[in-house]
Amino acid sequence: MSIRILSTSPLVGPALRDLGARFPELRLAAFRSPEWNAALAGAEALVVMLSEPLTEADLEAAPKLKAIGTYSVGVNHLPVKACQARGISVVNTPGVLTDATADIALALLLALTRRVAEGEVLVRSGTWQGWAPDQLLGPGLAGKACGILGSGPIGQAFARRAWALGMTPVFWDRDQKGGEVDFGAGRAPRLPLPELLSRSAVLSLHCPLTDQTRGLLDRPALEQLPAGAILINTARGGILDENAAIDLLESGRLGGVGLDVYEGEPRLNPRWLQAPRAVLLPHLGSATVETREAMAQLLCDGLAAALQS
Repeated sequence: MSIRILSTSPLVGPALRDLGARFPELRLAAFRSPEWNAALAGAEALVVMLSEPLTEADLEAAPKLKAIGTYSVGVNHLPVKACQARGISVVNTPGVLTDATADIALALLLALTRRVAEGEVLVRSGTWQGWAPDQLLGPGLAGKACGILGSGPIGQAFARRAWALGMTPVFWDRDQKGGEVDFGAGRAPRLPLPELLSRSAVLSLHCPLTDQTRGLLDRPALEQLPAGAILINTARGGILDENAAIDLLESGRLGGVGLDVYEGEPRLNPRWLQAPRAVLLPHLGSATVETREAMAQLLCDGLAAALQS
C-alpha cells in the first residue's frame, strides 16, 4: 500500500486518524528523519508543524504531492509560491484559534503588570513575610491606550479584552487604509505606526510575518513607545528585534515584554533567560483541547478536499 498522507506528528483528537482511514495509508515520521525523507517520493499529502520549514527541494522530492497541511494559521514556513506554481494546495487553520490566542496575550499582559510570576516565586521560596504596601507593585491598565498591530480577528478579539480592562484600543494594519475598526465592543481608529507607537502604554502584536512586517519593530520603532511601555508578542518571531527589546528592558526603557513566540524557535536568544521583567511562554497561543481539535479537523477536512480533487 502506498503512503498517501505523511505527517510529522500526531494531531490532537481523532481527525488525522480518521483521514488516514479514509485515504490509506497514513504514515507518521519525524520531520527530516530518514523515514520521512524516504516517504516523500510517494506522498500525496504532507502534514507539518509551524516549526518545520519546507523548501522547494522538498517539493521536487515529492512528485505526487497534491496538498500540504500546516497545523497553524501562519504559512511563512512553506514555499507558497512554488506550491501555487505546481498546483499544490496549501491548507492552514485560520479562525478557530482566535479566542485562545487572544486569551494567551491577555494572560501575558496581566502576568507582567500584576507580576504574577515573581509573586509565585516569592511564595514558593518560603521567604514571603506577608502583605506589604510596596510589595511587587505594577502599572495599572485602566484609562491607558493599547496599541494593536493587526486588525484581523485575533487583534479584534484582544481589543475586546483590553477594552474590558478599561483600556482604549487603537490599531495599525499592513494595508494602512485608515478609518475605524469595529472590534465588537466598540470602534477604534487605525493610526499610522509612529502615532500608534507614541500613544501605546501597551503594544500587542497580532499581524502575520511577511516581508512587510519582518523587523517592523526595530530599535527606532521601539524607542517611539512611551517610557515603561509593555510589549506582548503572540504573533510571530521575526516581527520584533529581540536584541533591541532586551537592550531596552535592561536600560529600563521598556516596562516589560511578554513573549509566546520567538525568532528561530525553538532556539531561544539566550539573553532572554536573564532579561528583567520578561514573561516567556513556549508557544501556547492555541493550546486548548478544543482549539487544537478544531485545528486538526479543519486541516484534515482541507486535505480530504484536496485529495478528492
